[in-house]
Amino acid sequence: MTEEATRRRGRGGGGAARRAERTAVSFETAKYIERNIPNFEVLTEEALDIIETNAETILEEVGVNFPDNPAALRRWADAGADIDGDRVRIPKGLARKLCATAPASYTQHARNPERSVVVGGKNLVLAPVYGPPFVRDATGGRRYATMEDFRNFVKLGYMSKWLHHSGGTVCEPTDIAVNKRHLDMLHAHMTLSDKPFMGSVTEPSRARDSVEMAEILFGKDFVADNTVMTSLININSPMTFDDVMMGALEVYAQANQACIISPFIVGGAMAPVSVAGTLTQVFAEVLAGIAYSQLCRAGAPVVMGAFVTSIDMNSGAPTFGTPEAAHITYGAGQLARRMGLPYRSAGSFCGSKLPDAQAAYETSNSLNMGLLAGVNFMLHSCGWLEGGLVSSYEKFVMDADQLGALHHLAAGVSMDANAQAMDAIREVGPGGHYLGCAHTQENFKSAFWKSDLLDYKPFETWEDEGARDTAQLASLRVQKMLGDYQQPALDPAIREALDTYVAEKKAAEPDSFM
Repeated sequence: MTEEATRRRGRGGGGAARRAERTAVSFETAKYIERNIPNFEVLTEEALDIIETNAETILEEVGVNFPDNPAALRRWADAGADIDGDRVRIPKGLARKLCATAPASYTQHARNPERSVVVGGKNLVLAPVYGPPFVRDATGGRRYATMEDFRNFVKLGYMSKWLHHSGGTVCEPTDIAVNKRHLDMLHAHMTLSDKPFMGSVTEPSRARDSVEMAEILFGKDFVADNTVMTSLININSPMTFDDVMMGALEVYAQANQACIISPFIVGGAMAPVSVAGTLTQVFAEVLAGIAYSQLCRAGAPVVMGAFVTSIDMNSGAPTFGTPEAAHITYGAGQLARRMGLPYRSAGSFCGSKLPDAQAAYETSNSLNMGLLAGVNFMLHSCGWLEGGLVSSYEKFVMDADQLGALHHLAAGVSMDANAQAMDAIREVGPGGHYLGCAHTQENFKSAFWKSDLLDYKPFETWEDEGARDTAQLASLRVQKMLGDYQQPALDPAIREALDTYVAEKKAAEPDSFM
């Protein structure tokens, strides 16, 4: 890192920023999860060999499409692929060889260095819901999302202890022009939070804007040498790599910024109904996508993604928290580890219209599945409702609270002298109780994970306080968190530069809502 990069990196705070920090509301953000438990594996080595062989056979015999992207076709041709129109057929071994330059892990730097994350290895980074056009809360019901909603979700993410990442499109602010809203969204992430964030992928020029805004925030030299964004690149399953997403991938890869290469699959509609068939297609798609990122820039950081749901064969609606989705998620994790790549999957998935029992069941299945599958980057870890159409205020804080349980599960079982508790067992003996013993007194504050949301009061107290259900408690918590929010300090010169950049970009072209 150059001296100039170091100097600019330090400007994320500054003297004014440090003075503001001393008066800020104090709250804790947990470090990203470092697993101390084994991954759950459902596939044998023989099954993994079959899936990998079948995936490379598909790439060679069937191929993948890169429509409207002559530059991509030239890159593939130069690398040795067979090009037929938009179809790219990749000889066996080529995609895997290209993928070998992708790093096994990388650091995504936050403007607050204490909140930087390492993606890969045994780590799990939790990021919020991404992409819904609607929001829901207890007072306004279901409605189109606005920029005010977007800013509120960024604030909630910043205030959430167990959430490591600010995410990207936490909701789609439909009151801002399509061609300009990415500027406001990035500005919100950069100024309202100091956690890591994602860039825009809806058009290559918007990815370039994201890089340029990151250069203002972190310093151009720092961005040239470090990864400061992890962004989502979806594959149009089955096996189509559209020019918009690939254009954004090209921008980020060439700028050494990380991309999640992720098929978007509803089993039975965009992939076979069988688990093995879907895993084969998923692996073929990610092999091609990650290989292409390395054609753009060898060594560019990437994450192998797998977003997979099943389908209700009567209604055609996606279903979540199902055994089949779990099998695919576990299996894809095994494939990612065999490739030596970070892995993205799982989230707070549910098909429910409300933050109710269905939402809780499906979400808990999905979150625990992600932890055990070895996921390294979990997008949608809180706030997802109605199959991803809705960002829910109440469910955001309900899910964010439960992410604490994942932290404690991932820590595993301590076996040091204190955990063995032999002195406590000797002290209490037969027929006694442990409430007053020395070991309990020394450990009770940290011994058990405690929800900041759920109600454990006696019935009489609960009833006297209004007999509130979890959604009502979550609504109160939303109000408290937004009320307690204080903006993290940022160097005024950087803030002014970001404001100017956004204003000039928005003034340079007319609004478009298409």
